[in-house]
Amino acid sequence: MYVMDVPARPVVGILHPGTMGAALGSALKARAGAVIWADAGRSHPTAKRAEIADLQAVPDVAELARRAHVIVSICPPHAARDVAAEVAAGLGDRAERPLYVDANAVSPATVAEIDRVLGAGTVCDGAVIGPPAWERGTTVLWLSGPGAAVAAGLFEGSPFDARVLTGRAGDSTIGTASGLKACFALQSKALPTVWLALAEAAERYGVTDELRGELDRAGVGFESALADVRAKAASKGWRWVGEMEEAADALAAVDVPDGFSRAAAELYRRAGERG
Repeated sequence: MYVMDVPARPVVGILHPGTMGAALGSALKARAGAVIWADAGRSHPTAKRAEIADLQAVPDVAELARRAHVIVSICPPHAARDVAAEVAAGLGDRAERPLYVDANAVSPATVAEIDRVLGAGTVCDGAVIGPPAWERGTTVLWLSGPGAAVAAGLFEGSPFDARVLTGRAGDSTIGTASGLKACFALQSKALPTVWLALAEAAERYGVTDELRGELDRAGVGFESALADVRAKAASKGWRWVGEMEEAADALAAVDVPDGFSRAAAELYRRAGERG
C-alpha cells in the first residue's frame, strides 16, 4: 500500500513532454511546487513544448528521480518499461520513494511489471482518454491503485478531469485503469483499421472500384473513412502499434479474443512502413 506523504506543493517530474506530456505538466503547475523534465537526449521539439508549458529542465532522468515527489510517465507504450527502469536506476538507494504515475497506454500486466521494478505499492495506474487538454471538458485521466487519490488531487481544477477508478470488487487496484484504456482503444484505434484491411484486400483482388460502388450504394462513406484512418495512421501509427499490442495482451489476459487488436497493430505497422 502506498503511504508516502506527498508535500502540499510537491516537485513533479514529467517523462516526457510530448504533446500529451506538456499538457499534463502544464495542468500540474497550479498545485505543484515545481514541474520538472529531463532534457538529456530529448529533441528540440520536446524542449520547445516544455518551454511553452513553462516546465523546468533538469539534466537527466537520474536527477529528476532524485528530486521528484511524484513522477508522471507519459511516453510511447513500447518505451514504458525502459522509462521505468531508467527511473529505478536513478532512484538508487533513495529511501523515500516517489509516487510513480504510469499514464501510458499499456496492459495491466505491464503496469504490474513496472510496479515490481520500482517497488511494490509505489506505482499508480493511469489512463488518459481524450486529447491533450488545455481546457476543461475534453479529457479524463482515470487513476487506480496506490496513490490514486493523491494523484487525482494534484489535477483538481485543471483541464484534466482526474477520476479514481474502482474495479468489480469496489476497491481501486492497479491495472484497472489500464484495462479501461485497452477496452476504449478497441473501438477508438482497432475498429477504424477495418478500412485499411478492406482497402488492401480489395486492391489485391482488383475490385476496389466495385467495392467503392457497393459501399456507396449502401450509403457507407468509403473514401472519407479510409482517408481519415490513413491520415491518422501516417502520423501516429508508429505509436499505436505498441498500444494495440498492449491492448491485445490486456484482452487475452481476461480470455477475450485479442485478434482485433493484433490485426490493428500489424495494419498500423504496414501503414508506417509505407510512410
